[in-house]
Amino acid sequence: MDWLRDASFGWAFAFLFLLAMARANITYWIGRGIAAGVEHTRFQHLLRGPIYQRAERFIQRWGVFAVPLSFMTVGIQTAVNASAGVARMPLLRYLPAVVAGCLIWATIYSTVGMAVIYAWLALGWQWIAAGALLLLVATLAWIRHRRKDS
Repeated sequence: MDWLRDASFGWAFAFLFLLAMARANITYWIGRGIAAGVEHTRFQHLLRGPIYQRAERFIQRWGVFAVPLSFMTVGIQTAVNASAGVARMPLLRYLPAVVAGCLIWATIYSTVGMAVIYAWLALGWQWIAAGALLLLVATLAWIRHRRKDS
């Protein structure tokens, strides 16, 4: 990652944008393939899991705007793109939405996101491990709290 740190903002932004575009579009097409392949099989129930349902509700609430908005979230971005594919969102709607989302994501990670990552790396692996453990515990507590409320 040293080459990314040493790159100009424009090159780092372009790299992150293209990375997000590749990941999001691959996920969308995998979703389309899954929908076509699983539609009438005994595995159809896999498309009804909790993350997929959460992404589906997000898409139903926000429509095509769910795609770019998902790039500002943690945890459902991939599910939203896959859900857009499973739902067979038309490409004329999906492509502008995913471009907007990838621009948002690249902006976040080429500015604030990378600064946070480099700050963590400067602290040393012990602090990274402690922070990751703290984040894991907080996430598990939050999930448990949400399940209790449901």
